[in-house]
Amino acid sequence: MKQNRRIELLAPAKDRMCGFEAINHGADAVYIGAPKFSARAAAGNSLDDIEQLCRYAHLYGARIYVALNTILTDEELEESHRMIWQLYEAGVDALIVQDMGILELDLPPIPLHASTQTDNRTPEKVRFLQEAGFTQVVLARELSLEEIRRIAEATTVPLEVFIHGALCVSFSGQCYLSAALSGRSANRGACAQYCRLPYTWVDADGKVIANGKHLLSLRDMNQSANLEALLDAGVSSLKIEGRLKDLSYVKNVTAYYRQKLDAIFARRPEFLPASDGHCTYTFEPDVTKSFNRGFTDFFLHGRQKNISAFNTPKSLGEPIGKVKELKGNSFTIDGTKALHNGDGLAFFNTKEELEGFRVNRTEGFRIFPQKMLKLRPGMLLYRNSDQAFEQLLARPSAERKIPVSITFEENSFGFSLTLEDESGARAVLTHPFPKELAKRDQQENIRTQLTKLGNTPFNPTHINIRLSNSWFIPSSLLTDMRRETVEQLLALRRIRYRRELSRHKLQDQGKNPFPQTSLTYLGNVANRKARKFYVEHGVKNIDPAFELAPSSEVPLMFTKHCLRYSMGWCPTYQHGKSPFREPYYLLYKDTRLRLHFNCKQCQMEVRNDTLNK
Repeated sequence: MKQNRRIELLAPAKDRMCGFEAINHGADAVYIGAPKFSARAAAGNSLDDIEQLCRYAHLYGARIYVALNTILTDEELEESHRMIWQLYEAGVDALIVQDMGILELDLPPIPLHASTQTDNRTPEKVRFLQEAGFTQVVLARELSLEEIRRIAEATTVPLEVFIHGALCVSFSGQCYLSAALSGRSANRGACAQYCRLPYTWVDADGKVIANGKHLLSLRDMNQSANLEALLDAGVSSLKIEGRLKDLSYVKNVTAYYRQKLDAIFARRPEFLPASDGHCTYTFEPDVTKSFNRGFTDFFLHGRQKNISAFNTPKSLGEPIGKVKELKGNSFTIDGTKALHNGDGLAFFNTKEELEGFRVNRTEGFRIFPQKMLKLRPGMLLYRNSDQAFEQLLARPSAERKIPVSITFEENSFGFSLTLEDESGARAVLTHPFPKELAKRDQQENIRTQLTKLGNTPFNPTHINIRLSNSWFIPSSLLTDMRRETVEQLLALRRIRYRRELSRHKLQDQGKNPFPQTSLTYLGNVANRKARKFYVEHGVKNIDPAFELAPSSEVPLMFTKHCLRYSMGWCPTYQHGKSPFREPYYLLYKDTRLRLHFNCKQCQMEVRNDTLNK
């Protein structure tokens, strides 16, 4: 018999309200930015907001993880140390970290999760992190299903993978393009997103291969068709990207994956949700209606061509059909989806540039735009703003309720009320009251009064009434007993919630060796504590982080996305031959980037060649 395994749906939150709604829409855990030092500097949150979110999440047995995943300077260690203790006292369940110097601090017993920024691609690296005391490891997005399976077989630490959202083109933690070109470091939470810019691709002779294309921009990840395969491969935490996304995105995408997982759990009882409660929605979740650049499952099933978004880094939304007929200031489409006044539509023009317009009004499938653009029959249209859908999400759009059974019975001096939830938490209230026979049957009124749980987190699923006679029981008594018992059960759930505690480096007394004996700038070592950590684990030579010692001589990006492969010129997979002469360059204004193809590692490297023009 297979052992039961709890599966975590992990949702993002840019702020407290996003966190509340992620819980309401089905998240088992939420990750949110710390007040400082998170990899999304624009998404910091106050300690008070984080504490409120913890209290709300813990009511459902859900967890709150705080991202503190930048590299730190020596001057920031003390402040980060104080903040970690404050976060622990606020009730946070775990910290997501990149900087190994944090493990050398005097920490509270708060679990640490290894951020994807620590570049977790191999069984050896993940096993090291497990032995160093990390309680969860976020794997690199580029891994295949087989690579994930091999890591799971070689380790026991829970594995977390991204299943949805924006993709960094570089291996996370290994991109220095923004730091080199603008001084804004991705490893310091301030990425300028040079990967989303339009570049002109030229060869060694200056011949243009592609002009003004977003050659480093990727589609968004969507693993909804691969969830069961990921679980079977050994994954325990499924993560939605999006700490900068808006509230409607969090609601829609979280609900979408909650429904997908619940359908799997219904067939596979060995998988269990990692928190309590069941969600109902006022809308039908649909991830094509939220921000997306088109979807890909990336490298999960091996290398494929359709991972990039060369024409635009903007949101496409959902395909709705093709232009059928143009007539004056209107046109028809051959789609089946209803359109609404105010919807935003987009299309690629003859230059493959994305254009958009608003719908002024509709008559069936005839559309009258606010401004008639240069459409043509057969052109595919996308809806990147669905007004009716957004209006649904702007209102309360989900309820999360914990099933409870209710038992009302008599005792020798009055009556007792018991509420027991699905986790086994049980609250009992006894109330003295004289027994007098009623003039009419009391069953219906008892049932009605005790099941009025609408403004609480509970949903009555069973009610048992055990009375020896039809005693008179005032509605006011039933209401008071219900209210007091609900308060008891809420208090009990908070008392019963137990945070996981972790004494760091207890597993690490033998100083398990790091998989490498030397670290270049790719080790991201920016402070004395991180250096001490690696020395303790057998690293002999340690270079400073790029941010401390910028260099024009090193690769600035390492990516599995390969432009030669995109063009059919890969000598390994496609055996194609390019008509252009290498080296290749990407040009944007005064910036020139040189491409290098490392076929042995099956990756493309990007260097700054601006100074050598």
